[in-house]
Amino acid sequence: MNTFGYEHPDDRVFAFLKYIPAQYKPLFDVEMLTRTWKFGTSELTNQLFRAEKLYTAKNYQTFIEAFRKTFSNYLFFDQTRGKELITAPLDAIEQVFVPKDRLVWLQNLKNPDKLQDMSLQLIDLISKESGVSCSDLGIHGSIALEMHAPESDIDFVIYGTSNFRIVEDAIQRLVNENKLIYIAGNRIEAARKFVGKYQGKIWMYNATKKPDEIKTQFGDFTYTPLAQLRFIATVCDDTETMYRPAIYKISNYQPQDNQSELDLDKIPVQVVSNIGCYRNVARVGQQIKVAGTLEKVQSKCSDSVFYQIVVGTATSEEEYIWPL
Repeated sequence: MNTFGYEHPDDRVFAFLKYIPAQYKPLFDVEMLTRTWKFGTSELTNQLFRAEKLYTAKNYQTFIEAFRKTFSNYLFFDQTRGKELITAPLDAIEQVFVPKDRLVWLQNLKNPDKLQDMSLQLIDLISKESGVSCSDLGIHGSIALEMHAPESDIDFVIYGTSNFRIVEDAIQRLVNENKLIYIAGNRIEAARKFVGKYQGKIWMYNATKKPDEIKTQFGDFTYTPLAQLRFIATVCDDTETMYRPAIYKISNYQPQDNQSELDLDKIPVQVVSNIGCYRNVARVGQQIKVAGTLEKVQSKCSDSVFYQIVVGTATSEEEYIWPL
């Protein structure tokens, strides 16, 4: 399972299911990728499947139902949101893979294979070009889990907002020098510039917060869904747009239908995306077209209230952030 977000209950972490052991595959009525993976030496993880689409609303509800029938201890009713979510109970976690620790492990391997060695070369190249220390970088995905194959991608992580922007600029310079290339399958990927090739091998990268950048904890706020809205707005702060969830502070709210007309005191101040592909798709000053759920957010400490839009509520497939 992959952890999600930075705010978790005391006895568990919010997570989403990524790999499914073969013996449990019939429990999950979703389309699976034809490729399979193997993790470790256990018979249970000798053949792992993965959903073709991990983050659709329909699939998430299918996962919820499967967990409810067979692994109910992994479900948690989040009273702050009034909904049931998938979690990993702390007492059920056998091993934790932290990207920066896995990079140290990779750097210390005596005989790395071809893909592992290429990963180290790429990270060294980016560290040197950006000036960001390898201690603020990490490796994740199949390489970190030692379940990669020759065709696997290189997935790496940058810790911290400032470091991410510095690395982002460094990668652009390396692309300009033809040392890396970007690849994009659609307009969203072209805007994000998070995936490319290095010596013919696909790489992609994301960001994670440093501990001192986490300002809230689970239970600080309650969230009440109100309505589905469609609108255009301007990004006025992109400090947290690269994370998951991604947060876009917005201004100049422009409703796109009658249902999206709001009183001034209910106009959202930010858009929050739980869907990874909508990370870092727009910068300050750019307009975005959004469809999502209006939420009332109330502080438990001060009773202050603000409104936000959530994209990726697992209740609708028609939620998105499009750069204009």
